[in-house]
Amino acid sequence: MAQATLPPWIQALQQRDPEFVSSYMAQRERILRDGAIPAKYKILMTMIVDALLSHPDGVANIAGRARAAGASDAEIQEAVEVAYLFGGTPALVTAMNAFRA
Repeated sequence: MAQATLPPWIQALQQRDPEFVSSYMAQRERILRDGAIPAKYKILMTMIVDALLSHPDGVANIAGRARAAGASDAEIQEAVEVAYLFGGTPALVTAMNAFRA
């Protein structure tokens, strides 16, 4: 589940406190790997949260990670619908960034 490049916010933090980033990334890797819940579903959960928090770039990036972890477009669509159910139209608009080119 390792990410090839760090997001800009982590890169900035890395310059300031590499030890903290190392700890954060290790925890993130541990939490988001396959366990009782497969990694692709955990990643879809993070996509839903980003949609609810109105982070369109995060949704698009996380959808790509979900696809890389084996999520289908049908699974991503259902996650978009869950975001809508709990976040209404604003979350639906943000969640549709999962399909932007």
